[in-house]
Amino acid sequence: WASSEFGAELSETMPQNMPQPQGMGFVMSAMVDADHATDATTRRSRTGFLVCLNSAPIHWMSKKQNSVESSSFGSEFTAMKQCTECLRGLRCKLRMMDMPVIEPACVHGDDQSVLTDTTVPDSTLKNKSQSIACHFVRDGVPRDEWRTAYVNTHDNPADLLTKPPPSGEKRRTFVQKILHWIFQSSQ
Repeated sequence: WASSEFGAELSETMPQNMPQPQGMGFVMSAMVDADHATDATTRRSRTGFLVCLNSAPIHWMSKKQNSVESSSFGSEFTAMKQCTECLRGLRCKLRMMDMPVIEPACVHGDDQSVLTDTTVPDSTLKNKSQSIACHFVRDGVPRDEWRTAYVNTHDNPADLLTKPPPSGEKRRTFVQKILHWIFQSSQ
C-alpha cells in the first residue's frame, strides 16, 4: 500500500475521548452478499450481511439498495460498502464501551472480482458510483480496519438475507449454522 495513493502512513481514526480498553480482545467477522436486481418492479438489488463477534452474530441487515446497479459487480460492491460502513461504526461503539478493538475485521464475500479490487492498490474503476464504493472499502484495508476474503457462495450465510433459498440442504445448513451461533452465544 506504500506505493498507492493511500500511502504507508494510514491508521484507523480513533475517538478523541476513548476510554482505556479493559479485558481481552475479540475477533470480528462479517459475511456479505448481494442479490442483483431482485425487485421485479424497481430492479434494485438486495444487500445482506451478518456481523459476528467471536462467532456470535451481533448485527445483521437485509435491505433493498438505494440505487439501481447495472451489474452484479456493482451491487456486490455496494453491499460490501454498506457492510464496511457498519463495521466502522461498530468498531467505534465497541471502543467507547471500553472494549479493546485490536485486530482488523475479516469481511467474507463471494464475488472474487470485488475482492480483488479491494485488495489490489493499483486497480481502478471507470464507473463513478462503483469507484466510490471501491475507494471506501479499500480505504479501510491499509488502515487495518478490515481485510477482505473469499467465501464460497454455498458457505456464505449472508445468502439467506438476500433471497429466500428453496428448501433443501443449503438452506438447512445455513439455518443450523445461525441457530448454532445463537445457541452458543446464549450460554
